[in-house]
Amino acid sequence: MVPAAFGAIPPGIDLSVRARELRRIHHAVLGGVRPPQRPRAVVARSWSRVLQLGLDPDADNARDPLPWDEVTRLRTASPLALVIDELRAVLTSIADASQYLMVVCDADGIILWREGAARVRMTADRLGFTEGSRWTEQVVGTNAIGTALAEAAPVQLFSAEHFEQKQHPWYCTAVPIHDPRTGELLGVVDVSGPALTLHPAIGALVASAVRLAETRLWQLHQNHLDRLRHTAEHLIAGTTGPLLVVDDHGWVAHHRGVSTRDRIEAPRANHAIAVPGLGLGIPERLADGWLLRPTGTERLIELRLTLGQTPTLDVASDTGPWRTSLTRRHAQILVLLARAGAEGLTARTLSTELYGDADHLVTARAEVSRLRRAIGALVTTNPYRLAPGVQLTTELTESPS
Repeated sequence: MVPAAFGAIPPGIDLSVRARELRRIHHAVLGGVRPPQRPRAVVARSWSRVLQLGLDPDADNARDPLPWDEVTRLRTASPLALVIDELRAVLTSIADASQYLMVVCDADGIILWREGAARVRMTADRLGFTEGSRWTEQVVGTNAIGTALAEAAPVQLFSAEHFEQKQHPWYCTAVPIHDPRTGELLGVVDVSGPALTLHPAIGALVASAVRLAETRLWQLHQNHLDRLRHTAEHLIAGTTGPLLVVDDHGWVAHHRGVSTRDRIEAPRANHAIAVPGLGLGIPERLADGWLLRPTGTERLIELRLTLGQTPTLDVASDTGPWRTSLTRRHAQILVLLARAGAEGLTARTLSTELYGDADHLVTARAEVSRLRRAIGALVTTNPYRLAPGVQLTTELTESPS
């Protein structure tokens, strides 16, 4: 649903009259005098941010578009390339008749695609509103794309709600688009055109196009899980016991012998994962995903910690050995946890062991969090301890003479 405050123009208003009113508001606010009306809250917040950046509303603020080969590279790498046809189908079919442009940016505000009415494209060219340009508040001031990124919300701007005077002849309607798997911001979809051609339905049109594109991304995700499940069939047919097959984001394509949610922690190579009902395991790489099987307490994950100038941790498990470097503090924590055994350590006890008092609880917790990012669920929490099935031995390297 389009937010109530999304639209810039109430239904039935005279656009030319409103444009004149906004120019007076813009002139007063940026001139430091009391405006005849307050700007909308989203506009006031953006103008405040832009003024603090020192941009000049009367100048041509830098555009510096990227080279075309870099735009092509960004297009190819963007997940939005998978749904650009869906966006075109909704937004460009009436672009010529409605005299507007469809513009699609990445999460950094760089314009990757720009299509629509030829006459409007020519005007946009003179404004620097072209593929490869970064259309953020930091570069070009208040604009629907950059302000949508700053506000993390849909934004429509009309005429002199834009910061730069050269953008006053425009309206812009921008809606962020997200990866439905992760919630990650992928970019912004925008429709822009001559201010006096703004139709009240434009906001709903752009929002509908974004919803359609996100639905298509979700369908493609489901198709990928189906392919992953099919690819893994011959690998798991001869195995017994519980297991999971997941994609790179942790979405479950197949499970056996374990009840699980739709998604687990995203696997990483050489990074232990603990899954409720499955236990501790080291992910095994498949062609387009990961296989997770329990290690079990009868099959130890053996850790060998080499203490020296740069501590190293060697891990031996069913999926093969791997090695990682650790900080001295993280090596110290592993030694303390191994000594504590199954009882483990509370954050208070760990703080005392590391720093000599119990006043460093936050720091101790942060160190364990960073250690777990490095080696995964080999260390568990509440209390802090080595995970069941993990065994640590240490050795000391000789210092160089």
